[in-house]
Amino acid sequence: MGKVLVIGAARSGLAAAEFLVKQGEEVVLTDMKRVENTDALENLGIQTLWGEQPDVAAIQPDYILMSPGVPLSIPPAVYAKAHDIPVIGELELAYRNCKAPFVAITGTNGKTTTTTLTGELLKKTEKKVFVGGNIGVPIISYAADLQKDDVVVAEVSSFQLETTDSFCPHLALMLNLTPDHLDRHGDTAGYLAAKAKIFTNQKDSDYLVLNYDDETLRGLESQSKGKVIFFSQQHKLEEGVYLDGEEVILALEGKTISICTTNEIAIKGRHNLENAMGAITLAYLSGVTPEKIREVLTTFPGVEHRLEPVRTLHGVLYINDSKGTNPDSTIKALEAYDRPIVIILGGKNKGVPFTELASVVKQRAKKAVVLGQAKPELIEALESVDFHNYVIADTFAEGVTTAAQLAESGDIVLLSPACTSWDMFRSYEERGKLFKEIVTALE
Repeated sequence: MGKVLVIGAARSGLAAAEFLVKQGEEVVLTDMKRVENTDALENLGIQTLWGEQPDVAAIQPDYILMSPGVPLSIPPAVYAKAHDIPVIGELELAYRNCKAPFVAITGTNGKTTTTTLTGELLKKTEKKVFVGGNIGVPIISYAADLQKDDVVVAEVSSFQLETTDSFCPHLALMLNLTPDHLDRHGDTAGYLAAKAKIFTNQKDSDYLVLNYDDETLRGLESQSKGKVIFFSQQHKLEEGVYLDGEEVILALEGKTISICTTNEIAIKGRHNLENAMGAITLAYLSGVTPEKIREVLTTFPGVEHRLEPVRTLHGVLYINDSKGTNPDSTIKALEAYDRPIVIILGGKNKGVPFTELASVVKQRAKKAVVLGQAKPELIEALESVDFHNYVIADTFAEGVTTAAQLAESGDIVLLSPACTSWDMFRSYEERGKLFKEIVTALE
């Protein structure tokens, strides 16, 4: 067996290192931060290196496995590229070691909701369904145990896709594309190129599901070797899933079937209709009956941290949308409600402008609370559209309590930061949980 350098000791890196050493590989695991409780790693025979960039020339790995949170611009990755040392990620490793077909979902927004919903839909078949990837458990943790009659439903991010090589999902879905992670990918073209790797290796027996209403995605049809199926809220399609009035219509394989009406879908908002239509397409192509699809759509409650109602207190509804980590996601959250909104904005920006968001805040929000590393950029954007009804908070807890004080009966306090949580928290989940704790404790 060979030698593998695993860079990044977060969830997927740890899972990959454990898998590789059990396969008989010599593994060196490294991270700029020291991982606590390393006894278990050392007991497995994993070599560790903390607090410094690894010397690839000295280690001489057969290949490098990069965690998705680590950019390909770091010196070891640059050295590897210059010396023809392969660099892959945990998603690629899982795919290579898995007999089960993949249903893969990407997009700027809506991935987690759509992946979770698709998983629930596919559980209506006779297959064993495993949901993971960018959400939940790393796929490598169970990939080798899966059989060809099982199925993996995977949320895949641009970070994961850029370190794939042979990855080829049988069904791939691209929900939407708006500027995001520009600090990592450089520009929108670089971001799209990473996302498009979801279908690069598909064959004519595979399917690519695209949002017809997104012109950038619509234009990818000519690049796909797989069969392209569209979904649309705005256009009647000869083939695909579309909206006819308030009816969701499925037109595939020569059949035209009414699945349900929009108001029967349990998760609300036009963006969630987009998510549902993508999931419907994947489910039908996977053999789920229209009746079973309708049954799940009318009961699926959504996911934690995505437009999640927390409580109503003194007539104020508190909504946790901590997963709103970019401006487009927050715009969709603002547009999902027709009540006055006090919005909590801020965190770490990903190199994306806030101008369009500021315009929507002016239209849809009565007040804003601004916090975190991106405060100056947010304030500049709000001022540029003559929105002055904002308050600055120094801490997250202060931001939540300030929003509660500003809200009146009939209002919504909406946590939808339009930024990542990485300036104050380890994850958007940690941020959302603290929001819920503070809101639950309000008198």
